[in-house]
Amino acid sequence: MEKSPETATAAAEVAARFRSLVDADDVGSIKQTQHLILGRLQDSNAVLTHFNEYSERCFAEVSSDFASKTRLLKSMKADLDHIFSKLRCTSTAHSKL
Repeated sequence: MEKSPETATAAAEVAARFRSLVDADDVGSIKQTQHLILGRLQDSNAVLTHFNEYSERCFAEVSSDFASKTRLLKSMKADLDHIFSKLRCTSTAHSKL
């Protein structure tokens, strides 16, 4: 697909007009600011990645401990439920006497 000479001339004219609307120093300033922001975002990303890795290690260390403590608490609850049901039965039996 070849461009006609008129299309090429029109495209060059539009590009020239856009370039005349924006100051080159402004564009340079915008590029510098974008580069600074990119650096800060990359630093933030590195910090968050490090924190996520640290959190993952900490969770792996305490995960098994949490699981065993949860099983212990469930067992204790079942035992207490059984004890309280026996106490209610005993209390009901004594109150009928």
